[in-house]
Amino acid sequence: MRIKRNLITGGAGFLGSHLTDRLMEAGEEVICLDNYFTGIKSNVEKWIGHPSFELIRHDVTEPIRLEVDRIWHLACPASPVHYQFNPIKTAKTSFLGTYNMLGLARRVGARLLLASTSEVYGDPEIHPQPESYRGCVNTIGVRSCYDEGKRIAETLCFDYKRMHETEIRVMRIFNTYGPRMLPDDGRVVSNFIVQALRGEPLTLYGDGEQTRSFCYVDDLINGMIRLMNCDQTGPINIGNPTEFTIRQLAELVREKINPNLQFIEKPLPQDDPMQRKPVINLANSVLGWQPKIALENGLDPTIEWFKSELEKSK
Repeated sequence: MRIKRNLITGGAGFLGSHLTDRLMEAGEEVICLDNYFTGIKSNVEKWIGHPSFELIRHDVTEPIRLEVDRIWHLACPASPVHYQFNPIKTAKTSFLGTYNMLGLARRVGARLLLASTSEVYGDPEIHPQPESYRGCVNTIGVRSCYDEGKRIAETLCFDYKRMHETEIRVMRIFNTYGPRMLPDDGRVVSNFIVQALRGEPLTLYGDGEQTRSFCYVDDLINGMIRLMNCDQTGPINIGNPTEFTIRQLAELVREKINPNLQFIEKPLPQDDPMQRKPVINLANSVLGWQPKIALENGLDPTIEWFKSELEKSK
């Protein structure tokens, strides 16, 4: 059986590098594409020089010609701090990047998996969120570049499927955490851990009663690989349905690192969703997937990762 050749866009990023590890360990070939806006070369450094691994510095908003069997399209800044830094570039990455990757998939007959997001649901009016929910998104807000960008990326995928019979898989990723997150990405898990390790008060936005569901990265990658390998197009929610308030997360991080830390409250950012929890019945029935790693267990290796990163920066 021929070894599969995989292209991972955003392959040096948080999720992309974990996916790279899994595919390389499985004996497959990996071409890692990244422009290093949020990706870091050290995330995939151990594979550099391996005969089955290739690293290419490239921006997906520009076309590229490669021969591959599968395209894992993960390229796009996913944290508010990074995608709001240059919102026009974020929108271009979602639209042009997906357009270019779908064009490549069509030319070479590859299957493409789009890493979409729970942000397509916006600030949801129904809870929890099933795949059938069409969302409540502000088209002109500060988060729109990402939320609407991913929505049009999904649209492109399904139009390529209908017009050109391109093989697509669409995965809606809910909050994911784990080693290799960036310390400055502005996401709530990394914010709390970094603040706690530095002995700073933990910042709650609003009253901290807004909810999120946190999926450990190993579980997420398992779901991603199962979706790529199955016959289901999607969209499919992949996330942990166990719901926590932001305050509960802060208390858990504080307990693990420094129980004496204080909380401070700041105003809630514009369009920040009040609730986020996936319905994963489809992932469970079609993929046989459900998360296995509880938040309290996944936080330990994540905290150790941030400890080592902060030590390096001293």
